[in-house]
Amino acid sequence: MSAGHDWYFDFISPFAYLQWMRLRRDHPQLPLNPKPLLFAGLLKHWGQLGPAEIPEKRRHTYRLALWQARELGIPFRSPPAHPFNPLPALRLCMATGSRADAVDAIFAHLWQYGLAGDSAEALQPVAAQLGIEDAAAAIASDTVKQALNAHGADAIALGVFGVPTLRIGARLFWGNDATGMALHCLADPEGFEDEDMRRAEDLPAALHRPGART
Repeated sequence: MSAGHDWYFDFISPFAYLQWMRLRRDHPQLPLNPKPLLFAGLLKHWGQLGPAEIPEKRRHTYRLALWQARELGIPFRSPPAHPFNPLPALRLCMATGSRADAVDAIFAHLWQYGLAGDSAEALQPVAAQLGIEDAAAAIASDTVKQALNAHGADAIALGVFGVPTLRIGARLFWGNDATGMALHCLADPEGFEDEDMRRAEDLPAALHRPGART
């Protein structure tokens, strides 16, 4: 694995797009290892509903993503429908070796230009841009599928529960909202080792909802 910080993401997430864009623009010196994974796999493992599966949360999510994009000065246009099947985009990215320019191009296709990315046909222009002549063949590769599944398994083993998640050493920072926190950890890791932080991490639960994962 190349030197840098692992960044777990799914193209289905507008917040992954926003975090990628702001880090690439504002912190180009920060080395990132893009790790595409299927967000639905995390939800299934942890027994959670996705934000788009709860009607009011779905509306809030789209409003918040658009607001954050405007605040950050990042071009933003939602795909034709959401949620959509992200597997073709994820597998296309894996077929390129998860290169940064591939992440750039696929995110731009989906969230800057608002185009569909739920099929090989829809992604063929992006594939051609990335030097892949046959998007359908690349996406259908068993090697690509297995590598994508491995990313998901590795993420779950680390405790990743959502996207985007940035790994700084042994610490996981979830969400575009936590970008500043992650950057602070990079600049001052000892600030995350004080008594209050340790207490926050080890705070016991006094109530457990029936059926909830603990």
